[in-house]
Amino acid sequence: MRGRILVVDDERAIGIAIQRLLGARGHEVDAVHSGKEALARLAEHAYHLVITDLSLKDVSGMDVLRWVREHAPETAVVMITAFGSEKIAVEAMKLGAADYIPKPFDNDQLELVVERLLDGMEVRRSLRLLQEQVAGAYRFGSLIGKSPGMQRVFDVIRKVADTDLTVLIRGPSGTGKELVANALHYNGPRRTKPLVKVNCAAFSRELVESELFGHEKGAFTGAVTAREGKFEIADGGTLFLDEIGDMPLETQAKILRVLQERELERVGGNRTLKVDVRILAATNQDLEAKVQAGSFREDLYYRLNVVSIVLPALRERTEDLPPLIEHALAAAAARLKREPKPLAADAYRALCAHEWKGNVRELEHAIEQAVALASGPEIILGDLPASVRGVSSDGAADPPGSFREAKQQAVERFERQFIHEALERHHGNISKAAEDMGMYRQHLQLKLAEYGIDAAAYRER
Repeated sequence: MRGRILVVDDERAIGIAIQRLLGARGHEVDAVHSGKEALARLAEHAYHLVITDLSLKDVSGMDVLRWVREHAPETAVVMITAFGSEKIAVEAMKLGAADYIPKPFDNDQLELVVERLLDGMEVRRSLRLLQEQVAGAYRFGSLIGKSPGMQRVFDVIRKVADTDLTVLIRGPSGTGKELVANALHYNGPRRTKPLVKVNCAAFSRELVESELFGHEKGAFTGAVTAREGKFEIADGGTLFLDEIGDMPLETQAKILRVLQERELERVGGNRTLKVDVRILAATNQDLEAKVQAGSFREDLYYRLNVVSIVLPALRERTEDLPPLIEHALAAAAARLKREPKPLAADAYRALCAHEWKGNVRELEHAIEQAVALASGPEIILGDLPASVRGVSSDGAADPPGSFREAKQQAVERFERQFIHEALERHHGNISKAAEDMGMYRQHLQLKLAEYGIDAAAYRER
């Protein structure tokens, strides 16, 4: 990293020598000869690094350090100290100096300190940018929709993301429970710390405790080394316990202790470890029924159910299908490195008519397959999975006069009439008609194309 550096030394020759040395390495270096000049320059310009003599005649190097810590905390300060002033240098480090160099110093020593500090700044800057990008990406992630059910979800996320409250995320498989966990963590105070995810259903009864709490060497057959558990790895951050309803009862008791005491012991160990972890849990099961049946601890249920977020099934928010389809198309094209292609009308109609028992996950997988298989200028019905096209496992389509076909025809008649009336009311203005109908503008445009309706014809009436 090439840096902007301010050198402060009342010995003009030393200041100029440092300026030339670091300037030759590609850095942009200014040199001043008093603390007062340094403060004036710092007030006007931003620097990555300040190299200042500790013993200045007017405003001291300590004063420069204090000013920088208060007004420009991102700027690093290196102190140049005279022989025998190590004690003062240590005090400067306590006040926030990044390093100190005793006089006399050689050029290699100075260059090494400068490069180390600037490289560290570059790493921190990259990490900060990444964290900002991640936070933006997980603002609501792929949680898309303006349906009332999804708006309730967004509202709760906004209210509890910046707290440490335990959240129980509920909903059928494929509705996006992990995305809610992402949004809660990356928009909360622990966003710079780890988000550790554990699928409680993915481990055997014997291994789930080792995964969660870690184990000591020799704790069981195969434990040839000690290992940190997920709680330790997530210390300071968030632990997401997915499929919490599948956790064995004996493990539930130990989880409860961690939530209550904020401490744990590794499997096979007797040392108590303190942990500071926010808990998010998710399930697609009826925990209340499991409590009644005795397969889930009631006290743990109440510990987890501090705040509840319930994700609706896709069939309960069909008005969100258009934006979800659009998002999934763009995401699949980017992931597969394909040019984005539009949906043919019959393919779009099939996606909207499908029941989506697998919810958003099934929708995303269907669209990903279609994007991968599409060879023409648009995605056609044949590119979609057979189940979405209404083809049975033996390859036969729904027979004429079937319930599905009759339902589709009734929906089409209703939609045509509904659209006709809205365009009549708003004299062909698509934006106003879409708002009146509670639809996205692009959804209405797709419907107009699908049914061959010309909105311009309504402007002339």
